[in-house]
Amino acid sequence: MISRRLFVGLTGIGLVIPSSLARAQIRSNPFTLGVASGSPREDSVILWTRLAPDPLQGGGMPAGDVEVRYRVWEDAEMRRLVREDSVLAPEADAHSVHLKLNGLKPGREYWYRFSVGDYESNVGRTRTISRGAKSTKLALASCQNWQSGFFAAYADMAAWAPDCVIHLGDYIYEGGVSTLGTRQVSKPGELQTFQTVRQHNSPEITTLWDYRNRHALYKSDPSLQAAHAASPWIVSMDDHEVDNNWAANVPQDPWAQTQLEFKVRKLAAFKAWYEHMPVERPPTLSGIETSLQMYGTYRFGPAQVHLLDTRQHRSDQVCGSGFPGQETCVDRDDPSRTLLGTEQEEWLTNALKQSDAEFNVLASQIWMAPYRFSPVDEPARANMDAWDGYPAARSRLLETISNGVAKPVVLSGDWHCAAAMTIHADPNNVRSKPIGHEFAGTSISSDCGWMHEMDQLRDVNPHVRHLNARQRGYCRFDVSNLHWTTTYRIVDDPYNPNSVCRTDKELRTHEM
Repeated sequence: MISRRLFVGLTGIGLVIPSSLARAQIRSNPFTLGVASGSPREDSVILWTRLAPDPLQGGGMPAGDVEVRYRVWEDAEMRRLVREDSVLAPEADAHSVHLKLNGLKPGREYWYRFSVGDYESNVGRTRTISRGAKSTKLALASCQNWQSGFFAAYADMAAWAPDCVIHLGDYIYEGGVSTLGTRQVSKPGELQTFQTVRQHNSPEITTLWDYRNRHALYKSDPSLQAAHAASPWIVSMDDHEVDNNWAANVPQDPWAQTQLEFKVRKLAAFKAWYEHMPVERPPTLSGIETSLQMYGTYRFGPAQVHLLDTRQHRSDQVCGSGFPGQETCVDRDDPSRTLLGTEQEEWLTNALKQSDAEFNVLASQIWMAPYRFSPVDEPARANMDAWDGYPAARSRLLETISNGVAKPVVLSGDWHCAAAMTIHADPNNVRSKPIGHEFAGTSISSDCGWMHEMDQLRDVNPHVRHLNARQRGYCRFDVSNLHWTTTYRIVDDPYNPNSVCRTDKELRTHEM
């Protein structure tokens, strides 16, 4: 018997397949990509999954929107059921679910599970935020190249089960297939060895099909799934989710792809990113233009986190593309150049001025503190893709921070190096007033091919208190009303999926 809802769907409004009927058409487990939660608020959270019995071939789902059952409990033993209902997994969104679960209590843990017929997902744990919490524990992650290492850091993170994971981008890498095995790179006085331990599933990705399959590949990693199931995440993309070093509507290689081609590619990348992230808002379209709302404010008791978006609204990079540092030029100092865009700058300024949090966190994809890539007796060289490439925009932000913002802390990724740095009012003058701290996380798995240069030039960067460019891992933050403690966790062997993780360094802001 066909239900009225299914009949209406078949007659033109949109096919909706009930869970029981979908089960008859699905030949294997559709929950291959796990579960996740994100965008936590005091009374709500986003619950995510994607139905994909054949994840690397577009998902393998029948046509039509599928009804997915969900259950939510107040306890890990799943005895106190607080919500049970159904939600749609739309075909147009690759059968992904983005359920905004409202009516929750602040600062509380919840457990959840999805099902289609008799197929059930694994169980996820999530947590709402609480403005009044006396303490919080947060984790920081970024840069997880599938090919250059395994994700053992995520297994360690899952076991710690933070209140929230802050992911600052490079969740996937867009590049093609590398050759398995060892490669060596010669640097002055050093022979560096790297490995490709597993391969991407296609050449460089450019279409929606490509991006969906690449996200599915990364989501298939069991350690990454465990970290998503253990804690809610807040996420913002960096460059490799689309194209290396892209800026607004400018690709890395404008000579190889027209602006129209890049806009179509960006639309595909944004769509697939939304389909695989526990976020509330899909991309918005205006003709061929697309945008994603990624920046926002999250309050974790003593810490107010301002999640930034340093890709969509930035001016193009200038001066050249020397790597890891480029000699500076006059164009870099143009005050009209922006990294956040006017609207985001105004939002951030107002949010910082109005905050009453003990610690004000800026979660920036790229390093805010400078790093000089040349000896003091040579012309200055800097990374033009980081805040170093946008000094006027950085000066405007640091001026805001200097005027009454309580205990600023910058969290950053991108550069595959663990670093703890002091931020000064004049970032290039360590004799100027110290106004905050920056904790840059190393990569989950991505190589740091410039680790030799980082080490060699450490002494000309006296604001750097800790540096480890040679090991992979993530950051833990324990925050109370009185103290901020950063713990750098590192992976003993990035080429072993079951590697042990250990603490490399522990720092407290009041001791720096």
